[in-house]
Parts: sequence; structure tokens; C-alpha cells
Amino acid sequence: MSERSERTMDTAERSKGPAGSHGVWRIVAARELSVKLRDRNFIVSTVITIAVIAAALGISGFMSSRTDTVEVAITGVGADRVVATANGLAENADKKVVFAAHPVADAAIVEQRVRDESADVGLVPDAQGWRLIGKSAENDDAATFVTAAAQQIAVARNAEAAGTSIEQLGTGGAVTYDLLDRDAVDPGLAAAAAFVFAFLFYLASILFGMAIAQSVVEEKQNRIVEILASAIPLRQLLIGKVIGSTVLAFAQLALFVGAGLIGLAAIGKGDQVFQIAGAAGWFIAFFIVGFLALASLWAVAGALATRSEDLQSTATPMSMLILIVLFAGIFLTGTARVIASYIPIVSIVSMPGRLADGTAAWWEPLVALALMAVATYGIVIVAEKIYRRSLMQTQSRLTMRQALAVED
Repeated sequence: MSERSERTMDTAERSKGPAGSHGVWRIVAARELSVKLRDRNFIVSTVITIAVIAAALGISGFMSSRTDTVEVAITGVGADRVVATANGLAENADKKVVFAAHPVADAAIVEQRVRDESADVGLVPDAQGWRLIGKSAENDDAATFVTAAAQQIAVARNAEAAGTSIEQLGTGGAVTYDLLDRDAVDPGLAAAAAFVFAFLFYLASILFGMAIAQSVVEEKQNRIVEILASAIPLRQLLIGKVIGSTVLAFAQLALFVGAGLIGLAAIGKGDQVFQIAGAAGWFIAFFIVGFLALASLWAVAGALATRSEDLQSTATPMSMLILIVLFAGIFLTGTARVIASYIPIVSIVSMPGRLADGTAAWWEPLVALALMAVATYGIVIVAEKIYRRSLMQTQSRLTMRQALAVED
């Protein structure tokens, strides 16, 4: 019998393990947790990410609550009244903008103030009423509220000249706006939530996935795996690595999501927290189930390699898969997004994204999660077989087909 055949048979025996060894994976998982929690880089990166989330939300809250001031250089009779009316309209519209009037002698000075940027816009009278002056681009707030103010004043003046009032002229023209679904999620918030889900998936999958693959290939390269294989079944070794990494990924992801929700509440957007908290919970559930499959495949990427340099090749399919999921979660819309929300792995970000914008029925995530669980089970079974058959093959880098061809 050849040396390779003997080694393969030994590997098969080790993978089965002695009776009573089925709980050894707990020791491996505990070791993975212990090593990672003592890793300074892991701790620092987690703290920095949470700090970035808090800072981003703080800046967002500050920007949304900040009142913008538009400096308006004015000239002509009644210009100050137009600016004052524009401020009233902006306040009624709950728009955080204030127009500050700066009277000057004539239109030439107004233009000069705008040109040297001591004023954002200028307001001067002309034959048709008023003329707004900008330097190189229109100021949307000025175009909206100053124009509306000028029109309102003109209508009131013309109504008075005709012996009526602006209220009488507007009789029958009132418009109310009733929302059929007042609990619907804001589209901008839903889009932001979908992007965050996709980004967190990508971050966790890459960081923890590469750590698993690197750990496996280092143990294989340094022959440590031969010592481990003589003590515990390879199947138990894989289960322990996958479970340990999944627990860590879940804990870190829960911290990130929790920090985001707490941050939204802290900046006065508590109503939005309740809108997306359900989607965030489903995202974590999908991620846990899906990451079990991803972690197994990352372990396979490490087992197929014989040295760290081989990881660039063996891990490429995983990197491509994660990028596809990332882009699908961000860019897919309509029917394509609905279909993606039922495809295992892709549904990790697609289904929570649909839940965030309110386009998924209550039963849809249950079906998608069940499909994910079935797919994960199948992937783990195949990955375990490839991992077990390739881990002890140290002669050269293997492909998945070659690994499957190795006999137990």
C-alpha cells in the first residue's frame, strides 16, 4: 500500500473519531473565541468601527438639525418685506433655513456683493417684479421661498386693488394631504438601511472569513493540523472553527447594529429606530444562518491551500461571491430584488432590505430563511467532505474537484 493511501486511510479514521468525541468541537470553538478575544487588532477594529458609526450618526444629526443661513443682498422698495415673508414660509414648511437681508444702495452693488461672495444671492426689482441674482448656481432655498414670497405679496396687492382679499381669491383651492400608511418607512431611510446591511455583511464576511482561511492554512503549513488530527476528529475541528467564528461574527454584528439603533435614538430619530429595528433583527438572523455556510467555505479555501500564498487563488471564488451579494443588496431593484431575496446567501441582505422599505409580506422572510437553512445544511455537508479530504494533503494546492476525488 502506498504512503499516500495509508495517509488517506488514517485521515478517514481520524475524521470519524473515537466514541465520545462528538463534543470536542466545543473545545475548538472555545479556543477560537479565546484567541480572537485576546487579539488586540480584533478588539481595536471593533471599537474603531463602533466609534465611526457613532461619529457618522452624530454628524448626520448635527447636519439635519443645523439651520442654514442664506445671505441676501437687497435693494428696492419692498425687498425687505419679500425676505421677511420668505422666512415665514420657510418656518411654516419646517425648513431649517433663514434668509438674512442686507440692504444696499443699488443693483450694481448687489451684483458686486454676489460676485465677491459676501452674499449668497441678490434680490433686485425689475419690470416683471423681482430678479434673483446668483453667482454660478441657483440656490434652491432662495428659488423656492423667495419666489413664493414675492408671488404671495403680489397676489395680496392685486387682490386689494380689485376690492377683494387673498383669502377670497383662494376659496375652494385648499388642498389637504392624507397618508394612507402613516407607518410606512421613509424611502431614504430604507435605502440607507439596505446599504448598511450590505456593507456590514461584506465587512464581517471578509474579516472573519479570511481569518478562518488563514488559520486553517497556517495550521496545515506548520504541520500543527497533523497533531490536532491525531487527537480529535477533523469533522469536529471544522465544526468548532465554524461555530466559534459564527458566534464572534454574530456578537460583533449585533454590537454594530445596536450602536446604530442607539445612535439614531440619541439624535432624536427614535421613530425611525422602530421602523428599521425589525428589519435589523431579521438581518442578524439571516446572517447567522448564512454565515455558517460561508464560514465552512472559507475553511475549505484554507484547506485547499498548502501555504499562505495559495490563499489568493483558493479564496478568490469566496471573495467574488461576497462582492456579488454586496452589489446585489445595493443595486438590485424591482423583480430582480424580489427574486434575489429568496436566493440563499444573497437573501442575507436582499430580504432585510425589502423588509426595511416595507415591500415584503410577513411570511416572506420565514420562507427565505427556511430556504437559507436548507442550503446551508447542504453546503456544510459538502464543505465538510472537501475540508476533511484536503486538509492532510500537503503535496500541492488542490482544486475542489481534486479534493472530492480523494477517497475517505
